[in-house]
Amino acid sequence: MQELASYLLKSLVDKPEEVVLTASEDNGVVRIKATVAESDKGKIIGKDGKVIKAVRTVLTAGAFKAGKKVFLDLD
Repeated sequence: MQELASYLLKSLVDKPEEVVLTASEDNGVVRIKATVAESDKGKIIGKDGKVIKAVRTVLTAGAFKAGKKVFLDLD
């Protein structure tokens, strides 16, 4: 899940080298915390949060295939 999140987020931002992901897993629940450059936060969130919702949907679909749940938090 972390690789997929990294690929998606780095594809969306202007400064992909500043994307930092930390993941933790507990009982089949994966929590991914993403930190991006301040200037890229708007691109990740998108208008009315549509971009971050789409990224979360893709991650959820991938996690479902693996029998897990995933949560993505943006800092």
